[in-house]
Amino acid sequence: MTRFTLTLFTCMFAVSGWAQQASTDAQLIAKRNATEKELESVAIIDRKLMIPMRDGKRMAADVYRPKDTSKKYPIIFVRTPYNFNYWDVKLGAPRDLTTELDAVKRGYAYVEMNERGHFFSEGTYDILGAPLSDGEDELTWMSSQSWSNGKVGTIGCSSTAEWQLGVAALHHPAFAAMIPQGFGAGVGRVGPYYEQGNWYRGGAVQMLFIAWLYGEQNQVRPMFPANTTQEDLIRVSKAFDLAQQLPPVDWSKALTYLPEMDIIKAVDGPHGIFADREEVSTGGAMIKRQPNDPAWYRGGLWDDSKPINVPGFWFMSWYDVSIGPNLAAYNFVRKTARPEIANEQYAVIAPTLHCSYKRATEDTIVGERSMGDARLDYDALTYGWFDTFLKGEKTDFLEKTPKVRYFTMGLNKWQTANTWPPEGARPLTFFLGSGGKANSLNGDGVLTAQASETDAPDSFTYDPMNPVPSYGGNVCCTGNAVTGGAFDQRKMEARADILVYTTEPLKEGMEVSGSMEATLYVSSDAKDTDFTVKVIDLYPDGRAYNLDETIQRCRYRDGYDKPVVWMERDKVYKVTLQPMTTSNFFPAGHRLRIEVSSSNFPRFDRNLNTGGNNYDEATGVVAHNAVHHSARYPSQVTVTAVKRN
Repeated sequence: MTRFTLTLFTCMFAVSGWAQQASTDAQLIAKRNATEKELESVAIIDRKLMIPMRDGKRMAADVYRPKDTSKKYPIIFVRTPYNFNYWDVKLGAPRDLTTELDAVKRGYAYVEMNERGHFFSEGTYDILGAPLSDGEDELTWMSSQSWSNGKVGTIGCSSTAEWQLGVAALHHPAFAAMIPQGFGAGVGRVGPYYEQGNWYRGGAVQMLFIAWLYGEQNQVRPMFPANTTQEDLIRVSKAFDLAQQLPPVDWSKALTYLPEMDIIKAVDGPHGIFADREEVSTGGAMIKRQPNDPAWYRGGLWDDSKPINVPGFWFMSWYDVSIGPNLAAYNFVRKTARPEIANEQYAVIAPTLHCSYKRATEDTIVGERSMGDARLDYDALTYGWFDTFLKGEKTDFLEKTPKVRYFTMGLNKWQTANTWPPEGARPLTFFLGSGGKANSLNGDGVLTAQASETDAPDSFTYDPMNPVPSYGGNVCCTGNAVTGGAFDQRKMEARADILVYTTEPLKEGMEVSGSMEATLYVSSDAKDTDFTVKVIDLYPDGRAYNLDETIQRCRYRDGYDKPVVWMERDKVYKVTLQPMTTSNFFPAGHRLRIEVSSSNFPRFDRNLNTGGNNYDEATGVVAHNAVHHSARYPSQVTVTAVKRN
């Protein structure tokens, strides 16, 4: 092929691709225009309203409500840090307004509002740190509108859900029901978890927020003058949505930068709350806080000192970033709310990634593992819930809805229960053992029903400059750095710095539905180091699918509300890691496996092993770590087994 022919072929291919994309865009624009036209036919639309808060800052809102003004309507409220500008500026067309249209046609007013400090909303953005009074003022404004029936229900996933818990704890009379989905970053402290909104796990930083904040902490941003009319705001929103246009970042490389506090700076990201804020009154830079820092208890994070008395439909998923704290929050509300409200708490736990409920298909693949048909009619659940609590309709929806609907992997089916964990659950403990050579999947590590009499510790070297890479897992929001889900871990288990412990093949099937807690007896020659655990379903053909994972920073082994205590060289310490959670069926012939190491990076930040701050250090030291297992040092993993009749 001549150069001319090759060039011509390349140009023809490019033109063909452009034409195909143009055709796709044209179809998309036509569909959106049709939806917008239908919405205009059934709804009163009021866009770019600027709603005043008590401190004078104004939040931007779009309102869609039925045209029949003879009735008053309940409100579905969506508050988000993300861009809901009704006009897709890049495409030059309305954005997808199907959700708004559906709500109006079902007899609801639909209100969208941007978080403080984002897009058209005024003020300074602070992740879950904006005053809770914003939520209170927004509910008061909505419920006082002449077209409102006085009842507001909230819905949204991830950052569109996380604020709901803190506001629910204010007990505003208009807050009638909530549907928080993938809401882990709204949970501060609950039970054994001190995650402070997914910032920590076991005292180690969950690095997802570094990548996420790169695109969110936009403190320097354009704003329109305060006297700009609503008409002009609507007009200019077709040309400006005030969205940041940041260069893409290869987070698989960027997150390796040291010191950790300079990662966003190193990719020329915006200044903000991650590392640049010094004001003590607002809690200072987030990366400098400790897991029990008083700053976490200001602002919008919910914690277990705040009772919630709002009916809740809690949507969660097994491969989300904080399923354990999510379920702990659900159980806390069921235990502490007023009896009638405690009975109005329902949960759905899907086998999907973060906020991927509706992406389930007839053959749902999560990572590499098939979950079978994991679909649910989420719209029917949503409107059944809101029809009950916002409209007051008398139906059998609640009677037909199980308190807990959860998907059991391995069985690949939805199951129901009245509680979490399900009735009939019992703890089942396996003890770690080996001849001292549990390193890698080729080692001699075992899980047994009894601890061995003698200790043959398994040792490995943890070099923070060569950490164990994260491979799959229960993650969110790390860009291209980590792909979530279940992946065959064998290539990871070839590493000598991963200890592998496995049961014998199961003689009969075992359902594990509930918490999984690991307790290790460990030693190190470093002042401080981490220990990680990953729970695996090992198939007869050797595939090793991860279920959940956790970590513990040893400086916090005695608790997050207690003074830090450094390790003494080669002294053995008991370390109980943050509980993991799953619902997985192990058929006969499968085996339960756990991996133990000292890193899972960049899922969690590396411990540099120095005993320093970690976030402001650029050089680490190598740690020589060991796991002990015997009657004296009963290292173990306890799972929640469910016996079925």
